[in-house]
Amino acid sequence: MEILVTNDDGWGAQGITVLAKIMTRLGHVTVVAPDGPRSSTSNAISMHTPMKLQRVDISQDDRFTDEEKAQMDVYITNGTPADCVKLALFVLHEEDNSRIDLMVSGINHGSNASINVVYSGTMGACFTGGEHSIRGIGFSIDDFKQPTDLSHFEPYILEITKHLIEQPWPVGMSYNVNAPLGEIKGIKWARQCRGHWCKEIEPRVNEKGETEYWLAGEFVNDEPEAEDTDQWAINNGYISIQPCTVDLTKHDML
Repeated sequence: MEILVTNDDGWGAQGITVLAKIMTRLGHVTVVAPDGPRSSTSNAISMHTPMKLQRVDISQDDRFTDEEKAQMDVYITNGTPADCVKLALFVLHEEDNSRIDLMVSGINHGSNASINVVYSGTMGACFTGGEHSIRGIGFSIDDFKQPTDLSHFEPYILEITKHLIEQPWPVGMSYNVNAPLGEIKGIKWARQCRGHWCKEIEPRVNEKGETEYWLAGEFVNDEPEAEDTDQWAINNGYISIQPCTVDLTKHDML
């Protein structure tokens, strides 16, 4: 199996290291990752900036075993997560871009449940893969800190991946997988929670005395009692799995 791995936290992040190591148990891994953080870029692409693609020598990288290194090629780019997918498809696999059997994105540091799935660069990569009929799974954990404890989540990642790739997979669909921090009670299929961000803009005065505006905000769950949502699942100690699609049509209104 040929597996593409990417993320939006950059190649130096803890999460992508763990995810790439796990995926070498399923096949050959090609990592194409941003050269730094690209969080909240959704599926933005670099229309006005030329992209570079650089191979990374991991021969002396002690985060990986020799067996894992033999199963992995790593590249970084100045582009976005969505760009990473396109570079993998149309540069690295130009001759046969159908060779990619699966793409996985993450492990993202921070939840991508509820409205966050729309902003997420992690899931933006999956949606870009879906555009090209590639099966995609985004993995996230409800903790922004690095390093963080991923030990509870790691055993589930391979199990979830194996289960999902054995199921019928509609064209254009991806899976958004979110884990709570700490002990995991189980796994729940979930729908996207209705939620929004408030108090989003924070003014700050810089060293020149100029006012700048920074994104901040607080997440508000608009349906906190609903027990079938991704947000409820991770708030209550469960991994949530949400099927997503690139088709944004509200079909029942047609």
